[in-house]
Amino acid sequence: MKTILLSLTLAITTFILNAQSAPDVKTKGTPLTVTVSLRGSGGHILVSLHNEASFNKKPIDAASLEIKDGQAIATFENISPGEYGVVVLHDKNDNKQMDFEPNGMPKEAFGISNNVMLMGPPQWSDAKFEIGETPTEIEIRL
Repeated sequence: MKTILLSLTLAITTFILNAQSAPDVKTKGTPLTVTVSLRGSGGHILVSLHNEASFNKKPIDAASLEIKDGQAIATFENISPGEYGVVVLHDKNDNKQMDFEPNGMPKEAFGISNNVMLMGPPQWSDAKFEIGETPTEIEIRL
């Protein structure tokens, strides 16, 4: 009886863990190139790639980039077709997080795909774009 209960518990746990894992976007797919243009310098550019389920949470892929001549370029390989969103942060002090003023305003520049001007946290509906069967290139201006 204990063996049956243990087996059933392990099977249910495995099912739940697999159901909650993010889909694998790195199977067969196309590249996504993200070019970030900015006026500032110093620090790094943090680029995170999201699907709807991971937006404003843990990204499905990310990169930390050096700034060269006012630009930083990230390429994510083998992205499956679908809807994605990109969030970008100019991490001036290299602490790998967004810093805020005491009043809640960001201290560092940030942006999202589609270059929507934000008054508050980024929204999926503003950031989403389609990746198809051909290579995709987007530019985000900070």
